[in-house]
Amino acid sequence: MQPLIRILVERSLVINAIKIALVVGTILNIINQGDALWADGSFSIGHALLNYLVPYSVASYSAAKYQLNQSTSPSDNTDNAP
Repeated sequence: MQPLIRILVERSLVINAIKIALVVGTILNIINQGDALWADGSFSIGHALLNYLVPYSVASYSAAKYQLNQSTSPSDNTDNAP
């Protein structure tokens, strides 16, 4: 667990995850709360924050897991085919 957490707080990973979260979260907010943004619907701050938090979490976890697997796998980089 320690190596994964160490990777999760690396500056480059955090910056890339933030960039992805900003793009994906904005798209999700437009899709999910478009009526609140352009019409008379009610805007939910909680949902808006989740629309950014979920893509950040997925992007950072998947990138950290990939880096962890790359560092612990053999250097020949086969596709683990049987």
